[in-house]
Amino acid sequence: MTLLDTNLSVDFDGENVEILDIRRIAEDGAPCKVAPAALTRAAASRQQFEETVRAGVPVYGVTTGYGEMIYMLVGTAKEVELQTNLVRSHSAGVGPIFAEDEARAIVAARLNALSKGYSAVRPELLERLALYLNLGITPAIPEIGSLGASGDLGPLAHIASTIIGEGYVLKNGRRTETATVLREHGIEPLELRFKEGLALINGTSAMTGLGCLVVSRAMEQVKQAEIVTALVVETLLGSTSPFQAEGHDIARPHQGQIDTAFNMRNLLDGSALAVSHHELRTQAAAQSSGDVSRTDVYIQKAYTLRAIPQVVGAVRDTLYYATKTIDIELNSSNDNPLFFEGKEVFHGANFHGQPVAFAMDYATIALTQLGVFSERRTNRLLNRYLSGLPEFLVSTGEPGLNSGFAGAQYPATALVAENRTIGPASIQSVPSNGDNQDVVSMGLIAARNARRVLSNNNYILAVEFLAAAQAVDVSGRYDGLSPAGKAAYNQIRSLVPTLEHDRYMSDDIEAVAGALSRGEFLEAARDVELR
Repeated sequence: MTLLDTNLSVDFDGENVEILDIRRIAEDGAPCKVAPAALTRAAASRQQFEETVRAGVPVYGVTTGYGEMIYMLVGTAKEVELQTNLVRSHSAGVGPIFAEDEARAIVAARLNALSKGYSAVRPELLERLALYLNLGITPAIPEIGSLGASGDLGPLAHIASTIIGEGYVLKNGRRTETATVLREHGIEPLELRFKEGLALINGTSAMTGLGCLVVSRAMEQVKQAEIVTALVVETLLGSTSPFQAEGHDIARPHQGQIDTAFNMRNLLDGSALAVSHHELRTQAAAQSSGDVSRTDVYIQKAYTLRAIPQVVGAVRDTLYYATKTIDIELNSSNDNPLFFEGKEVFHGANFHGQPVAFAMDYATIALTQLGVFSERRTNRLLNRYLSGLPEFLVSTGEPGLNSGFAGAQYPATALVAENRTIGPASIQSVPSNGDNQDVVSMGLIAARNARRVLSNNNYILAVEFLAAAQAVDVSGRYDGLSPAGKAAYNQIRSLVPTLEHDRYMSDDIEAVAGALSRGEFLEAARDVELR
């Protein structure tokens, strides 16, 4: 994907941009432009704003609020100074800088919110943000400093500061003075007019932009979790009966449960190891011993092998909700005030991040449980009393001399515990700004928390992937795997060899976690229909 490939361009219109569009811009550098209709709406909104102010109608940020009566006192003489000071004073973020893809997602989200056409910014401001994205000029945005109340004021101010030629942008991954980079591109800074500084910083675009990446990547993580789950079910000779369509589509039709059961059926299709209860009974009856013990065991199998659609499906439903919330917010006007043709000026609070904060906290909880589910299956693989396999999957027959996967389980268990310490941010309101912002959302913290759990899960799942492949090796069951199971196993083994003797494990886990973060196991399963 290149900037010159106009067929893949994203049109910002404030209404139809999708989460995957934000990912393409953020991760792949997809080109973009502001839709002509959005530019027309922006121009009309700006004209309405100026007419409203000239008519003496009170407008927050111009004749009231932080710029108390400034317009009435000095007209436009202090217009640029007021907006510049607003941006400078709020550029107070601290801590680590958002990664480049995250910062680009935040810029894209802000551009789309302003492109909806109710924020009274000039069209050239929209075009400047699009130019930044197309040229790869990425503001350096500190992660810490947003309350998510009057929007993500601090993080967005660090974007606005670059528009006026101040602050920092990322160049080769390092903070560089904006003025230097703009000169290299022959770009003159913009002077912000009344309402424009406020419109740039007064919105939920930091939590929303980051949220776009988190929820989209989380859905990929869930699918990859289903892939390794199916591999474990096969290797432990599990049953396919818990995934029978009728038990989900008819009996308990939660959409996530239906979708996970569908995926499990497809991932296990063609397996000679995981079969239905009926097939188990048939096999047992055909044996001279008539042994039906395997059937009895697997009817009441552990929940991590039997309740997969119910648990992982609930994670899916949570992410479906979060995705819907982020999608709505992405295509919303979330600053203040807003201007609608022929209507009173809307002085409201669309900048409040509560919807996104709740959704991201909910996603954090669900992703935490996804990690718990994975770690418990890993534990089952490593425990000879539960798996029937060598203790800690030691393949040499010398468990006293080799520890196998005993140490590899530790980071997975530790990260499950760490994820559980990440509590909801949306209930942590601390009033600020002279108690004007008396209830705040902490939405960006919620999004960052979800991102942290998502990242931790890649390591937890990596350990399960590695253990599952090792279990295939020590059991000698590769030939019986489904096509999807073989594809997953082969992908693991393309990254990490079988553990014949104890070795340095950190690199193995990092390699598989990196592959998970890039969605490589989804690519390996591309021939399997997954929802």
